[in-house]
Amino acid sequence: MDMMEKLTVLADAAKYDAACTSSGVVRGGKPGTIGTATNSGCCHTFSADGRCISLLKVLMTNHCCYDCAYCVNRKSNDVPRTAFTPRELAELTIQFYRRNYIEGLFLSSAVLKDPDFTTERMIEALRLLRTEYHFNGYIHAKAIPGADPGLTHRLGLLADRLSVNIELPSETSLQLLAPDKTKSAIFKPMAQIRDGSEQSKAELKLYRHAPRFAPAGQSTQMIVGATPESDHHILSLTQGLYQKYHLKRVFFSAYMPVSDNKLLPAPAGFKPPLLREHRLYQADWLLRFYGFTAQEILDETHPNFDAALDPKSDWALRHPEFFPVEVNRADYEAILRVPGIGVRGAQRIVVARRRGPLSFEGLKRLGIVLKRAQYFITCSGRMLPGLRCSPESVYRRLAGLEQAQLGEESWQQISLFDGAVS
Repeated sequence: MDMMEKLTVLADAAKYDAACTSSGVVRGGKPGTIGTATNSGCCHTFSADGRCISLLKVLMTNHCCYDCAYCVNRKSNDVPRTAFTPRELAELTIQFYRRNYIEGLFLSSAVLKDPDFTTERMIEALRLLRTEYHFNGYIHAKAIPGADPGLTHRLGLLADRLSVNIELPSETSLQLLAPDKTKSAIFKPMAQIRDGSEQSKAELKLYRHAPRFAPAGQSTQMIVGATPESDHHILSLTQGLYQKYHLKRVFFSAYMPVSDNKLLPAPAGFKPPLLREHRLYQADWLLRFYGFTAQEILDETHPNFDAALDPKSDWALRHPEFFPVEVNRADYEAILRVPGIGVRGAQRIVVARRRGPLSFEGLKRLGIVLKRAQYFITCSGRMLPGLRCSPESVYRRLAGLEQAQLGEESWQQISLFDGAVS
């Protein structure tokens, strides 16, 4: 294959890797180098000033020695196979950058021969980019579970962010669908990246020119809908990953039918559970920015999300004892738990009420959208004038708001979502 044919195959094979996130690293241009890395974002995201920033997302190779049932690149699948040489990948990245197509690289790979061999090829490609081509832009690389720790360390010195895909939410599902992989092989490099990143930060405090190891941290990805784990199980695992391995992000990927394996949902008539993926991202946001725990959002008696409501509204309706919240007296953490009030809105309320009591009109002037919040707050002890509704009617109204926000096409997936988690 020529370079463009390889790119077509390997870029398409990489589409199942989630990478749409901010880069999390700032590095300005240097004399004699090209490219910069900014925390404004990468991979078809948007910066604060409205710029769309693109990332070349590609595999080093789609030749794989593993036979994971859910993966399009499994060795038993009959697909065109190819591989970049390190030099080809480096040259391709630079040519794309010079044409202003991209500002960074997301590099993953199937496992060619073994994890060490694959990692060595990735390291060589990044070494060429950093040292020979003097590329100073953002690089996100996938660490290969089972690779020698020394190789993972070298990869982390060349990349801004590393990620190790956990793939499936439980060890049982991993053994069933990916028998070549083990839980320990996945978590071991996660721990190494965590420790290496912390050590690097400590060294940089003493010596600013110390080598930087994965300065943008690490992330991971889970497939949703291929196996029977509940949302509670997935969210609890997510919380544990944040706490134990200090991950920057956990990505959720709705399962795409790429196999007729009897252990997986049948391709005929099956659609990816995108609404379930959306609910997990909403709950993940609550974990990271709103002070919720996984056990608060879901539990054993309520193991799956209500498809009709966002997780925050669902929690609020199941905890009437917490409401109404008095916006003129409640602490910041309590205001954050009100549906419809985000981080910025809560901050504005706390600042504005220092000047005097807030009314509902005052909340509107602060930019607070009351469509959801009005059912859960009071101003100076009073609810919104004329607001009279039962819990059942509040549920219907909130569900209607959610339907309008998501759009009809997404809303129609509710039945598919319910079937996927039953």
